[in-house]
Amino acid sequence: MATKVVEIKTLKQGKYLVLGGEASKITSISTSSPGKHGAAKARIEAVGIFDNQKRSLVKPVDNKVDIPIIDKRLGQVISIQGDNVQIMDMENYDTIDLPMPEDLKDDIVEGIEVEYIVALGNMKIMRTRGSA
Repeated sequence: MATKVVEIKTLKQGKYLVLGGEASKITSISTSSPGKHGAAKARIEAVGIFDNQKRSLVKPVDNKVDIPIIDKRLGQVISIQGDNVQIMDMENYDTIDLPMPEDLKDDIVEGIEVEYIVALGNMKIMRTRGSA
């Protein structure tokens, strides 16, 4: 599991963190001011990158959390079989089978380049690039 440890106060909206063992993108982050005897707390709302589940976290801002190391890669679509897409990595020429993202169904055709991410052992097609 490729992760880094950072303090909660360094996180920003749009960045990623590990919640419940899943890489998640932060949708909102808010902090409460400290009371007379307490520490400032942060409330983080996030959505899982691979499973689209909403997760939340409330912890003191000086606590540490894991952030995933996300590898953004480029691949070329070799073939489409039903709901699966076979991609050849443009760097090391490995072939990978990934599920077809619902929002990109119309855009993905054979021969087109796609950007995909690798995080915590999972992979996902993020967007198309150029045209076939």
